[in-house]
Amino acid sequence: DVQLVESGGGLVQAGGSLNLSCTAFGFTYSSCCMSWYRQAPGKEHELVSSISSDGDIYYADSVRGRFTISKDNAKNTLYLQMNSLKPEDTAEYYCAAVSKDDCSGAWCYDVGRFYGMDVWGRGTLVTASS
Repeated sequence: DVQLVESGGGLVQAGGSLNLSCTAFGFTYSSCCMSWYRQAPGKEHELVSSISSDGDIYYADSVRGRFTISKDNAKNTLYLQMNSLKPEDTAEYYCAAVSKDDCSGAWCYDVGRFYGMDVWGRGTLVTASS
């Protein structure tokens, strides 16, 4: 079975930083498209950021300039460095991946925004207090 396991969430004061990790287990290849989503209480899932194997990166307007997505293929791990956290960033954060090893950045963005990812983690809670 393939699994994604997130870690790194926690409670931080507004203005602080957290670095989320998502490790992939059971993959025999490096996924060509991985994303971070979040869901705040009472709100819909939101695509936060995605990264494709050809280097294309997407950020939601609400996090651009504050969050940085990266991937270490050797460690099968996806990261989300979150700086200048705001109370409105409080949410459960999920990582997700597609079961393909070759895709374009444009395809990755479309799959991400239409929630077409194949594998999802269970989430890690981020709370930014005011």
